Amino acid sequence: MAVIFYAPKVHYICEDTKAETCPCSQPIYNTSIFTNTITMEWNLICDKKWLANLTQTLFQVGTLLGSVLFGMASDRFGRKKPLLVAVVLQLVTSTLSAYAPNYWTFTLFRVLIGVSVGGVMVTSFVLLMEFIGNKYRHVISALYQVPFNLGHMLLPFCAYFVRDYSDFLLVTSLPSAILLCYFCLVPESARWLIAVKKTDEAIVILERVAKINNRQINVRSEVEAYERTLTGNNQKGNISDLFRTPNIRKNIICMSFNWMTCSYCFYGVSQYVGHLSGNVFINVAASASVSLLGSFVSIPLLKIAGRKTIVIVFNFICALCLITLIFVPSGVFSVVLACTGVVSSFIVFVVVYLYCSELFPTVVRNAAIGFSSMMARVGSMLAPFVIDGGDIAYWIPPLGFAILPVLACWVTFFLPETKDCALLTTIEEGEVFGKKPKDVETK
Repeated sequence: MAVIFYAPKVHYICEDTKAETCPCSQPIYNTSIFTNTITMEWNLICDKKWLANLTQTLFQVGTLLGSVLFGMASDRFGRKKPLLVAVVLQLVTSTLSAYAPNYWTFTLFRVLIGVSVGGVMVTSFVLLMEFIGNKYRHVISALYQVPFNLGHMLLPFCAYFVRDYSDFLLVTSLPSAILLCYFCLVPESARWLIAVKKTDEAIVILERVAKINNRQINVRSEVEAYERTLTGNNQKGNISDLFRTPNIRKNIICMSFNWMTCSYCFYGVSQYVGHLSGNVFINVAASASVSLLGSFVSIPLLKIAGRKTIVIVFNFICALCLITLIFVPSGVFSVVLACTGVVSSFIVFVVVYLYCSELFPTVVRNAAIGFSSMMARVGSMLAPFVIDGGDIAYWIPPLGFAILPVLACWVTFFLPETKDCALLTTIEEGEVFGKKPKDVETK
């Protein structure tokens, strides 16, 4: 989200023409809002304007790579070590980006920051879920998004007081140092330790957890009983298993399209809000605030409504707001509509995390979330270039962002409901799940 402030829309006049024309060899920038941005620093205007969006797209490429690489590393080396590597990489590269001497060095650092962010997100979410019981998993999966919302809300406050992009990036990188406390505070995943036969290490961690939670329980006997349930279960799945059978293939296509849509809309419209008329700091703060509201609203929604219903309804609301935005003049109401679109897409984002984990069997669950997350990055890569369509016609960005939620509404009708359903284990269960009884009998 920092791109809103280090690469905002800027106005300039050419020294020779005294107007905002292209080409322009000697631009004079308007520094009334931002004293310096990457656009001003490296003259990313006219035929170089696309380079500012390329930086954000490559950042998302880095996030995609980080999700895949650190996801594989966390399966092999445990959750804690890859998380710590990602944290250090995030702190180092985000700090260095503030001192990048040229555009391409800056972009390289943004890619590496993306890799680290992808690693932190994947490993921390998995680690958290593996310590949470089924009863509160839907609550914690929603609350997991809250720190992201708070960081989003802090960005406009930082940018308001720090108007130079280099200082801004330095200020926003420093909080990563807090995460170094993970070296001391974060334990390894007990589930992973049990899975790789490091039972004694898992028992030590769980005994400490039981003591902190004031639970009187024989941890060793519980762990040994759990291990016996795993004996003989050697079936493993991979990404190819998501496409081998027709029902699971249909589910992963529909689910990954939803992930791509909500990421495309959330990141794109959040950035688009910064281009609307009015105070950019207030606009972004409002957008971030409603996203925080969306995280909390999703908790009771998940309790009372089905996953499928929530996804369809809020995709429709998002699309409706964006289409309406085409016919509304720029002003307070346009910001309200855009913010409503942002919060709707974010609620979908929160829900699909849980929906995806419930829809696919254990043997391919990580593969399903990983593939869906990759598609989400594809959506966020495309979003910055849709915003640039506003230079051609004002209605292109809202219409461009509205199309995918409309399609997502239709696509979601092909998914089964998962609320209150037991988690699936095998490929066979996943293939039968959601089918009509007569379809199963015919098989």
